[in-house]
Amino acid sequence: MTRILITGVNGFVGEALSRHLLVSGFDVVGSVRSNTAHSQHLPCFAVGDIDVGTQWRQALHGVDVVIHLAARVHVLKETAPDALSAFRQVNRMATENLARQCAAQGVRRFIYLSTIKVNGEQSDKAYSDDDKPKPQDAYALSKWEAEQALTTISADTGLEIVIVRPPLVYGPGVKGNFLRLLRWVHSGFPLPFAKVENARSMIGLDNLCDFIKVCIDHPEASGEVFLVADESALATPDLIRIMAKAMKRKPRLPAVPTQGLYVMGMLCGRRLEVERLCGSLTVDSQKAGDLLGWKPPFSMESEIEKTVAWFTGELH
Repeated sequence: MTRILITGVNGFVGEALSRHLLVSGFDVVGSVRSNTAHSQHLPCFAVGDIDVGTQWRQALHGVDVVIHLAARVHVLKETAPDALSAFRQVNRMATENLARQCAAQGVRRFIYLSTIKVNGEQSDKAYSDDDKPKPQDAYALSKWEAEQALTTISADTGLEIVIVRPPLVYGPGVKGNFLRLLRWVHSGFPLPFAKVENARSMIGLDNLCDFIKVCIDHPEASGEVFLVADESALATPDLIRIMAKAMKRKPRLPAVPTQGLYVMGMLCGRRLEVERLCGSLTVDSQKAGDLLGWKPPFSMESEIEKTVAWFTGELH
């Protein structure tokens, strides 16, 4: 039986992925920061805040595949005085340390959850793995540097590397902008996006977990970078309509010119949020289908409905 270590197992993706893999018959263990943060459904190793000095020997014992989810995550308002240094310490240097220990202890494969932000922030055409990376902030740059370090380690040691760059991940337990949008829709607050004609790729949590599961053993996954998303991209007003329908509410979508929304965002200190709601970012997942025979098993609509069901359940 394949033994898998998931770092950051008690996070948004980690909790769902660990359950998904357990049901699929894998032997799963996790790493967490402290004993008080243990997952309730599988053995965990407390490793503290991960950094270049973290010792992984005990957690890696008998492990065949590591799925590295733990990271310093992106936030819209980063407060660290030296953000790039802070991101590099965790996302690049700690990742490199873990990967080298994996190679030394005979781990076969290392699956790294990166981000579409390595490619860029907005796109007129769908991003693919062939595009030249254009990270725009400290978080994205640190993830890109980690990818490069992993490629070097693979060449030096033979450790199989798989890199996954998802766009926004949503599902039960989601936080950030997606949760904020759910709250706005549920409140009945007018959302002036009727004239927005953008396209945003996202990936449902169950679809992402399914893809990562395929990457565990598929021989063609080794050494590859994959951009993965749900089958369709959505315009912001269409996303709001699907959310509202699942909530059995009527969406309130007044029509405001897109340029006016950008001006409002600037005046209110919400420029980045408006850019994400009005701009386009799409992903070409064809490589995942061509090489691995993978396609998302769940529709975007069903994934949004599951997320809404979780959200409304949390309200009661």
